[in-house]
Amino acid sequence: MAIETGQRLPGAVMLAMGDKGPEPVDLGERLKGRKVVVFGLPGAFTGTCSTLHLPSFVRTAERFRAKGVDEIICVAVNDPFTLKAWGEVTGAAAAGITLLGDSDGAFTRALDMAFDAPAIGLHGRSRRYAAVVEDGVVTHLRIDRPGECSISTGEALLEAV
Repeated sequence: MAIETGQRLPGAVMLAMGDKGPEPVDLGERLKGRKVVVFGLPGAFTGTCSTLHLPSFVRTAERFRAKGVDEIICVAVNDPFTLKAWGEVTGAAAAGITLLGDSDGAFTRALDMAFDAPAIGLHGRSRRYAAVVEDGVVTHLRIDRPGECSISTGEALLEAV
């Protein structure tokens, strides 16, 4: 069953690119006592992810912070090297968005958000979702249907908060 409002996000260790290379990030620890936006998408450098979904959070980052959000985290089933490059070219890194690699897709599967689109070369990727998470518990959640990107954008989530 897919993650729902009121549920605690499952624990996960993901990867982020640090100064000395890939570093593990314990998501559960990162969320403790904080208000965080977590959004997932199919992958770095893919069409809609690069032109619409991630940019929507770059545009709204300061407005989320004004509403008390401590951090904005993008989760993708990608490696941290790819996510670092993507964050640099899209402006996400400059906007302070954290890009975490769910490299093996374990977190995505635990949320029941995994999907495949073999016709376009996507296997074991994430559906689009966006959530406000307070102290590890989902307080607001938007999940798009596969192939769509409308209710999980930064603007749509901001309206719900």
